[in-house]
Amino acid sequence: MRRNDKSSLLFVLIFLLIVSVTFSIMSVEARKHHTKKSKPRPHKHQKDKHGPEPDSRFPLPAPAPLPHYGSYNRTKSSIFDVLSFGAKGDGVSDDTKALIAAWKAACRVAGATVEIPSEFKFLIKPITLQGPCMPNLVLQIDGTLLAPPKVGSWPKSSLFQWINFKWLHNFTIQGNGIVDGQGFEWWGGSQSNSIQKKSKHIPEMKPTALRFYASYNVTVRDIKINNSPLCHLKFDSSGGIKVKNIHISSPENSPNTDGIHLQNTKDVEIQHSDIACGDDCVSIQTGCSNVHIHHINCGPGHGISLGGLGKDKSVACVSDIVVEKISLQNTLAGVRIKTWQGGIGSVKNVSFSSIQVSDVKVPIIIDQYYCDKHLCNNQTGAVAISGVEFNQIIGTYSVQPIHLACSNSVPCSDVDLIDIQLKPSSKYQSFQQALCWNSYGKSQAPLVPSSIDYCLRRDSGSVKRIARSREHMC
Repeated sequence: MRRNDKSSLLFVLIFLLIVSVTFSIMSVEARKHHTKKSKPRPHKHQKDKHGPEPDSRFPLPAPAPLPHYGSYNRTKSSIFDVLSFGAKGDGVSDDTKALIAAWKAACRVAGATVEIPSEFKFLIKPITLQGPCMPNLVLQIDGTLLAPPKVGSWPKSSLFQWINFKWLHNFTIQGNGIVDGQGFEWWGGSQSNSIQKKSKHIPEMKPTALRFYASYNVTVRDIKINNSPLCHLKFDSSGGIKVKNIHISSPENSPNTDGIHLQNTKDVEIQHSDIACGDDCVSIQTGCSNVHIHHINCGPGHGISLGGLGKDKSVACVSDIVVEKISLQNTLAGVRIKTWQGGIGSVKNVSFSSIQVSDVKVPIIIDQYYCDKHLCNNQTGAVAISGVEFNQIIGTYSVQPIHLACSNSVPCSDVDLIDIQLKPSSKYQSFQQALCWNSYGKSQAPLVPSSIDYCLRRDSGSVKRIARSREHMC
């Protein structure tokens, strides 16, 4: 019996050993199967040995951020505020470097805006902001830009302009802010010869506030430009220019402070703006064509002018100019063309219409004997002037109603005087008669004063041939 018990115990031990070994083998196989099943399969189109292509059903991790410019991430913002580039905006600290940094950053981004924020004043030294830049760059001026107020603080190499825009395309300046040239010290040396001698520290060359060079499809709107040392806004060798709703202001006695100056620039529209300055509200120089100026309030100033053209026997070419719907008050001239004796080239296809004048010294001027000195030498050559229309010039004058002084050798041709109604101002008592010399064309009533009807001579054809002979220079 004891022997049977031993046999039974041995059987139980062997059975337990078999069961334990079998369970262990099954566990190992299960783990192997699980591991094999969890291993990722390569995508059937995957060729990159560095890893599988991500499954499009699941969101990708966020990409690494792009390099920053200033405090801006270009993926998040296209606005480049000069304050974020170190500008102080206190009107005393030099913020030039901050503006340059903001400009360079924005220049790389399509549709970017350089922001000059409101309620801050930024002192900016002479600077060039140049392209080429990505398209549709905007300079948003809501605060105030200040030029250095002291003449001595300007580098001698930077007297041509204060802020120079160069090689830009599809660019806009806009905003409710102010560009202040702080030109008062610059004007002091030009008020009189006696002051000029005492003010030897005033350079003969003075800076323009805003200048565009070799730039195209440029818009300037809504801003104020005040107290430039010289011209307020200049476009040189540019095209596709639009100026709208800007305000230009400097004192009447600030010398040579043209409002808008055009030179070698084509396809221009200037509209709905107020200009008060010490020289021409708009000045159109050689190389300009297809210019449309309308809805401008001008005064004080010297009016809307073409020229002076042909100085030092140079070639001057101006054509296709339309000036209309202009209001001039208390200006030296109304609408005028002025050329130097001895010049070469032509002015043609010019229209002045719907011009309202009030207390303007001389509302209508063509002067081929222009001279800005006390005495100029007589010369035989002249820039030919043809195809000029004065239509609906109405209002009051304080010195002379019309002044047409054309060259003896190159007379003015195809000049039209239509609906001219100019009466002497009640504020003044000494007046001059209309002057008309060697000008050819036709007139059409109403004409006031009546002497205007005798202003123009009839052309037999010889005068037109003289004008055409000068056009080949252009």
